[in-house]
Amino acid sequence: MNLNTEEKMQKVIEALDNKLTSIRAGRANPAMLNGLMVEYYGTPTFINSVANITVPEARQLFIKPFDKSVLKNIEKAINESNLGLTPTNNGEMIILTIPELTEDRRREYVKMAKSIGEEAKISLRNIRQEDNDKIKKEELPEDEEKLYLDDVQEAINKYNKIVDEKVKEKENELMKI
Repeated sequence: MNLNTEEKMQKVIEALDNKLTSIRAGRANPAMLNGLMVEYYGTPTFINSVANITVPEARQLFIKPFDKSVLKNIEKAINESNLGLTPTNNGEMIILTIPELTEDRRREYVKMAKSIGEEAKISLRNIRQEDNDKIKKEELPEDEEKLYLDDVQEAINKYNKIVDEKVKEKENELMKI
């Protein structure tokens, strides 16, 4: 197994972390807004590039723009996103109040987390398949080939376990009231 494989697997885990962070657990987290684009002087810009995002309370986010002229655009971007949050504009900043999650919503988010975990495992399997194909093409002696294939399988097992742990962690976070 080469270093490139380990790198690819690590990137799958990073992508998993990012996706799991975007699932809200009834608590405010600035990462909920990651990837949200705001129209800033005609250019789509990440929200964290145009505003300071703080968490004053467990279920509130304050979004204070560096330039007040962008307040309306931030509000519009939040309304158009599928976050399910209603922004309050007080002329100085946008206030987002995160509603309590219902039992059904929590279960929905758990399903979403499991689905994201499954996508990560599929990506890992694809990496394994690519590597196994490369190893078999090299026409190595049988015992050496088996060693390399076992190394790849070992890495897959390790990263699948990491995926399972992260999904379980998110599930526990979501179901905690």
